[in-house]
Amino acid sequence: MFQKIVVPVDLAHEAALQKALQVAVGMAKAHSAELCYVGVASATPGGVARTPEEYKEKLEKFAESQSANHGVQASSHAIMTHDPSTDLNKALEQAIADLKADLVVMATHVPNISDYIWAGHGAHVAAHSTASVLLVRD
Repeated sequence: MFQKIVVPVDLAHEAALQKALQVAVGMAKAHSAELCYVGVASATPGGVARTPEEYKEKLEKFAESQSANHGVQASSHAIMTHDPSTDLNKALEQAIADLKADLVVMATHVPNISDYIWAGHGAHVAAHSTASVLLVRD
């Protein structure tokens, strides 16, 4: 049913993604699908990496370790922007389209009052993507 599953990841918060990562692996195994871990980062030095090249390398190693640890086919797709906090939704939309993903598995938070004013990233992706979106709460 699904062939390409996109999993947005924030390497600075890997521990908070564990449930969503496990769900994505389960879906990939169930459907013999490829996982693509997508990361959006700033081109300027940050807490995860000092350069875009270093970030891309870390994301690639993350995908390789997920593949090796779980026995699934995995790749990475790094996106560099000037301001990830404002560009994240549009960057994810574009990556999902470019990668021809048919499922997105995203970690999300329990809704709070601000979600009634501003949609969370998962809600935005679900509303603006042709792919199915599975939001996984911690």
